[in-house]
Amino acid sequence: MTVSIYQVDAFTAQIFAGNPAAICPLEAWPEREWLQAVALENNLSETAYLLPKGDNYELRWFTPTMEVDLCGHATLASAWVVFNELKPGSERVIFETLSGHLCVEAREGLLWMSFPERLATLVKRGEAGALDPRIETAMGAKASETHAVRNEAGVTNCMLVFDSEAQVAALDPDVRELGQLQTNVLCTAPGTAVDFVSRYFAPGSGIDEDPVTGSAHCTTAPYWGARLNKRRMLANQISARGGQVHCELDEGRVWIGGVCAPYMKGELY
Repeated sequence: MTVSIYQVDAFTAQIFAGNPAAICPLEAWPEREWLQAVALENNLSETAYLLPKGDNYELRWFTPTMEVDLCGHATLASAWVVFNELKPGSERVIFETLSGHLCVEAREGLLWMSFPERLATLVKRGEAGALDPRIETAMGAKASETHAVRNEAGVTNCMLVFDSEAQVAALDPDVRELGQLQTNVLCTAPGTAVDFVSRYFAPGSGIDEDPVTGSAHCTTAPYWGARLNKRRMLANQISARGGQVHCELDEGRVWIGGVCAPYMKGELY
């Protein structure tokens, strides 16, 4: 059996930047163990699997250690594969996922994904529901605000809001300690050249730092939209590879836009 594989750098127009994702179109679902083993072998933050279902595609995402319920950059990369390799010339696709039906459209020179909002809840230190103080200790920096973020699976992670882009850029957390706490940490601040910036540390999901996290903007975009009184925003994720994300708020959903750069096409044996 052979399976096609594509590697696409998402949220960037140039290879070796943005967030790389592996995309594997399938004809039938293999055992979950195989899906996880391939993701581990690829050793990218996400490997995505596509299976045709009528006019739509079923879509699943795996980190090297686990299946996840939402992934932005691998969805963007999957749409690029559909529009350029599987159904050339198409401009709209629906993915059926653990987070519901996700639409991706090609318009304005970008690929736009419609994702559900994941609102953050402000939690104050010392009050009921406050975040584990060991999180900030592991981060090595104290945020101006701390927020809890609950995903569809009921897992609570956190968002730390800082006063400046420089503070976020300087973060050097103890990822081993964060991994032991099983907590993913989204850090954000106002941007100097864009509306806001972010970094995302997810050792609990097998990723020390994610280069560009599309799904994190389901949280940061509503937060900064309310704070800046804006519906459309531009964001940079300031990891080592870096990437740019366009955001548009739309009644409980977030349109997340970006471009992709194809890096590799091959076959798995």
